[in-house]
Amino acid sequence: MKIACIGECMIELTEAADGHFARGYGGDTLNTATYLARLGVAVDYVTALGDDPWSDEMVAGWRTEGIGTSHVARLAGKLPGLYVIETNAAGERRFHYWRDSSAARSLLDLPQTGAILEALTGYDVVYLSGVTLSLYDAAGRARLMSALEDVRCAGRRIAFDTNFRPRGWPDRALAQRTYHDMFAGADIVLASVEDLDLLFGPGRGAGEADRLHVPELVLKLAEPASRVRAGGLDEVVHAAPVARVVDTTAAGDSYSAAYLAARLQGDDPVAAARAGHDLAGIVVGYSGALIPRAAMPAPSSMFQRRITTA
Repeated sequence: MKIACIGECMIELTEAADGHFARGYGGDTLNTATYLARLGVAVDYVTALGDDPWSDEMVAGWRTEGIGTSHVARLAGKLPGLYVIETNAAGERRFHYWRDSSAARSLLDLPQTGAILEALTGYDVVYLSGVTLSLYDAAGRARLMSALEDVRCAGRRIAFDTNFRPRGWPDRALAQRTYHDMFAGADIVLASVEDLDLLFGPGRGAGEADRLHVPELVLKLAEPASRVRAGGLDEVVHAAPVARVVDTTAAGDSYSAAYLAARLQGDDPVAAARAGHDLAGIVVGYSGALIPRAAMPAPSSMFQRRITTA
């Protein structure tokens, strides 16, 4: 089984209490791709980068993590985006972005775009997020949606993480239409009440989730729990208490990685949700998007509950 993750990786600056910054790299789908690779899933990242030293460092780091980079376009004169993480005393984060002219935004308007999109039909799962969709203009999104339809026609699956960031969209109505189009074509939707409230209006998220007709829905709730709905199953899975929260960056990204990895390993949706909560509970104990490799749980400890079919 192999996954393609589409999106953007940026330079990440994390502010310490003394005002100094630590540099790393992150982006929602890249975070998910990294955790997938660490959990033993074959994964390629699909994006565009510049020809600068930071882009070189990103690609080298991804390869070290075991992420495939054959569909990473390199653009002369371009740079990656940049973001700063501001974290409060409770571990909640706020992001500040400089990304309007990043290389990743040009991915769907390149000479090699057609070949990259055609290659997506060779993956078992194609994973993208609401942030991914916000990167491109209308023509780019149309090309991507057409390619995703080809993926489904080839018998592959689409996994969509709602991950809604209002600042990434020129207006909310466009975002709502785009999300509805994505919901209609997705096999697995990984959502949260928080995202759907932001997208559709305060208090409307849970109702919007109830109206979604997707084969498999994972809805992270306001409390530490998620609701999984697939086939005739509709169950709330509670997360174990977390003793210490340092930084919630990438909690949702790591949850998505563990959930998808567990499903690909043959675990049922409830067991996969437990795996998602378990990994997210570890990730929030560290600063930044990617935790030290030594802190990662062994895949064998994450995927112990099996069913005969995924």
